Amino acid sequence: MKRRDLLSRALSAAVAPLLTPRRAPAFVTADAARPSVEWGAAVGDVTGGRALVWSRTDRPARLVVEYATTAAFRDPRRVIGPAALEDSDFTARVDLEGLPAGQRIFYRARFQDLTDLGAWSVPVNGSFATPSEAPRDVSFVWGADVVGQGWGINREWGGLRMFETMRRERPDFFVHGGDAIYADNPLAEEVKLDDGTLWRNLVTPAKSKVAESLAEFRGNFLYNLMDENLRRFNAEVPIVAQWDDHEVRNNWFPTQVLDDPRYRVKSVALLAARAKRAMLEYTPIRLSASDSERVFRKVAYGPTLDVFVLDLRSYRGPNSPNRQPVMAGDTALLGPTQLGWLQAELRASKAAWKVVASDMPLGLVVKDGPAAFEAVANGNGPALGRELEIAALLASLQKDRVRNVVWITADVHYAAAHHFDARRARFADFEPFWEFVAGPLHAGTFAPPALDDTFGPEVRFQAVPPDLKPNRPPSEGLQFYGRIRIDARSLVLSASLHDLEGRRLFEVDLAPAGRPPA
Repeated sequence: MKRRDLLSRALSAAVAPLLTPRRAPAFVTADAARPSVEWGAAVGDVTGGRALVWSRTDRPARLVVEYATTAAFRDPRRVIGPAALEDSDFTARVDLEGLPAGQRIFYRARFQDLTDLGAWSVPVNGSFATPSEAPRDVSFVWGADVVGQGWGINREWGGLRMFETMRRERPDFFVHGGDAIYADNPLAEEVKLDDGTLWRNLVTPAKSKVAESLAEFRGNFLYNLMDENLRRFNAEVPIVAQWDDHEVRNNWFPTQVLDDPRYRVKSVALLAARAKRAMLEYTPIRLSASDSERVFRKVAYGPTLDVFVLDLRSYRGPNSPNRQPVMAGDTALLGPTQLGWLQAELRASKAAWKVVASDMPLGLVVKDGPAAFEAVANGNGPALGRELEIAALLASLQKDRVRNVVWITADVHYAAAHHFDARRARFADFEPFWEFVAGPLHAGTFAPPALDDTFGPEVRFQAVPPDLKPNRPPSEGLQFYGRIRIDARSLVLSASLHDLEGRRLFEVDLAPAGRPPA
């Protein structure tokens, strides 16, 4: 017997008593007596015959997932998952393996109470599509920025409505570009709007102050899951998640020490460690075997598409004037390890299209105070500071003849399409490419910042005027998501930007290198 088979049988024998109820799987027990699953379930990082299924309960219980290729659950397979205990805030996940390619998978997740083995939660049902081994049409949506700038769940308005709009697209998956929570944005019960009416927020203790403790960061994720639109979306649309700043606090970097009276904890390194723990507990991210906290990764979606998920938070140097002439520790944004990984993975990718999911834009000047910069750009001129990493990346793509690379991003709270071309640039060693900006999904909307000419961006579309009054509420409708579709036959990539109601505001068709448009 192979060692893996021996271990598998031993584990099955060990957990079998835990999964043998004293009565029929206890859909017969009273609601108060069974584990709760009011937060729903979610699926993440669907790739290569695998998918992570996540859920949460309210007590020590074991997660069990059944799945099948039909909604009627003929011949289901059962996977016994881990125990959800206090140290994970009663969250748990199961990594399904050996899934058939090019199939819709139907699943149901439920919990078995570890203090009463006859008590089971009601099942949480969902479905998702696995990538095909042969070329087929692929579509996904993306966006970021949820419950920011004081705009929380307003049930009178319909809650987090954008998630229902995106769900109706029936995408294969959703790239969440970060700011999944606003840990540094407490909510007031009422906000007076410009027309004199009131925006009424649902408020919980965790959303009544800035998050500092692990429980408070967890509470921010729990708050969002109180919305039925998000729970319904999570059950049907797999997520590819990354993080940005507001999972911790605005514009943070790892060596920062706070001078903010709202915080008793002054070390951002400590805040970030607690925030990342909460995020990884509440988000179905497949973790690296060599680094249990690594967020950057590749999610392969068949021969048509590879998605490269970046982490521009964990490895950055301090925010500064950002004009250093050479790369060093204080100019890091991706950091040398992530930069080398991205160059190598893009070079090795065989997918028709390579989408880089960046949690911050490349060419927009995002400031942190009067003299420091938060993102890549630092104002017009040659490549300096953090721009040097991007210059090195773009030059390597040109040298290695890596084609069909598209960037998607969010962070700046409006939607735009930017085309980058060396003929307009101060740094010229790269092939033309597109960057598409989406968001916010449910947060304040702001006017566009300035463009930096270093890499030659040109605005092809922007969804809001340059004189927009700051922090427009979701009720004004200026919420945006992006959508990408790739046609299996022509391999044309169609990128579009949409508003809160799903109306298409902009679209462009991109033919892959070496092939004319269809």
